[in-house]
Amino acid sequence: MYFGCDISLFLLLFSPLVSFPFPKIIKLGSCFLAYYNSKPPDRSESFRQSLFLPELLYVQVQVSSMATFTKLDDQDTPVISVHPSRRISNINPNIYAGFTEHMGRCIYGGIYDPGNPLSDENGFRKDVLEALKDLNIPVVRYPGGNFCATYHWLDGVGPKDQRPSRPELAWLGTETNQFGTDEFMKWCEVIGTEPYLCFNFGTGTLDEALAWVEYCNGTGNTYYANLRRKNGREEPYNVKYWALGNETWGPWQVEQMTKEAYAHKALQWAKALKLLDPSLVLILCGQDGTASWDYYTLKQCLLPAFSALSTSTVPLIDMHSIHLYTCSNDHLPNATAPLAAERAIEITSGLIDLARIENGVPPEQLRPTICFDEWNVWDPIRAEGSKGAEESYTLSDALAVAVWLNVFVRKSRDLGMACIAQSVNVISPLMTTKEGIIKQTTWWPLYLFSKFMRGWTVASHVSCGAYEGETSPKWLRSAMETPWLDVSATIGEDGFANLVVVNIHEQKSFESRVEGVIGNATVYTVTGEGVASTNMKGREEVAVQESSWDGKGNYVFPKLSVTLLRWKAE
Repeated sequence: MYFGCDISLFLLLFSPLVSFPFPKIIKLGSCFLAYYNSKPPDRSESFRQSLFLPELLYVQVQVSSMATFTKLDDQDTPVISVHPSRRISNINPNIYAGFTEHMGRCIYGGIYDPGNPLSDENGFRKDVLEALKDLNIPVVRYPGGNFCATYHWLDGVGPKDQRPSRPELAWLGTETNQFGTDEFMKWCEVIGTEPYLCFNFGTGTLDEALAWVEYCNGTGNTYYANLRRKNGREEPYNVKYWALGNETWGPWQVEQMTKEAYAHKALQWAKALKLLDPSLVLILCGQDGTASWDYYTLKQCLLPAFSALSTSTVPLIDMHSIHLYTCSNDHLPNATAPLAAERAIEITSGLIDLARIENGVPPEQLRPTICFDEWNVWDPIRAEGSKGAEESYTLSDALAVAVWLNVFVRKSRDLGMACIAQSVNVISPLMTTKEGIIKQTTWWPLYLFSKFMRGWTVASHVSCGAYEGETSPKWLRSAMETPWLDVSATIGEDGFANLVVVNIHEQKSFESRVEGVIGNATVYTVTGEGVASTNMKGREEVAVQESSWDGKGNYVFPKLSVTLLRWKAE
């Protein structure tokens, strides 16, 4: 029998056939086995046609459309196939979430700048508000980040003239506490977004965490709910998302923890928090998705409801967070680096399933999703955290951000949230000055994705050449292909299909055959003169340009570009 590695192809072929009638699956399987039991020389086209049924041809199309990449020689014409009718998974809008930390100029001088003529009566920068509203940000994480490990939320509520200033140990500054919980909640309401808060797992206590939840969500005649009312807010804030600490595994953290200590503490806190408010969405602190920390904490904390260790009527853990920043001073390793996040998501997804299997979690219990709540292009040497971490982004970085976002669309089945770090000034696509704002190169892919790449991930396939050089991280070279054209596709509830193609090649534009585009398409292109093009030199060298395409013939994807094609498909 000539199976070899072909048995895996058999499994792949028939895995999508859940809805097929069982006799047809058996019939298809018989044809497949007849073909693969034949000797290789007998596998002629006529022999295949004599065995393969129309249903099997259907399976072949499905498999090719679910794949992402076929490698060609660089001189071959690339082919991109899009199938808007084949929806793979729903895209959670929360993948376009933001992040604001008490770090550098993110809060003070960023979103909050009282006394500036550009600010409103709350001290909020109006130009920042308007810009961020254009992104339709669904969730914003606060107050950190590393800042959380020594932050006590009570310092930041009540009369401002009575709030204490404290030494801030994460970024070695002074925290005035003039902006705190109530100010952040008000800012979220003005911008039209939902808050996501992170507990202090360093110097904080469980009592303090419970009090914070009561302050934000309490409806009864209790101390902290009444304190909120005393401070001017009658109705609860109903904060849904809460993180069980931030990067507690890191040596830079105050009260760094072992995975064993963290898992025990997180589980015990989760029990108490869900007793107080079962509606909370609790987010476990992972590492980068590829570490033993991730496996251990998931194994210890993803338990069945009513298990001996939880006794809770609802699952204690709802999401697992991972963090990753990518960068390289060389363009191609920089632009391909975000593909490491794709592999990290796949590994984390497998670890979630493994923990559920090993712990006997019943299938009807909701499967946790991944919360990628810190991601971006960041070189901490080039933009040091203790000095404000203000990056000056280039076109190369914009292409990398587009690849990041393609990854999130492709892996939408597993993602419950993703927060770009950060929303203003600190490693951010949006910068403030005393006179106004600057939209960095990375703003434009983020804007296009957040505006158009919603709804459903749909089947797409790209055949093209690939970059074969060094990668960052180095392990990426053996773990993932790195095509010249990076692709994702969606269809929205409005019936419009959207295809994003990122051409990372520095010299070559690719004339490509694009299959699946019907009629006229609107085209949005982000590009510039070279990889070093930036918007931080007093002029906008990288922006989005709008054009159109009639959908006929081949389409040329310019070198160093992000292209979004949008057309009516339904």
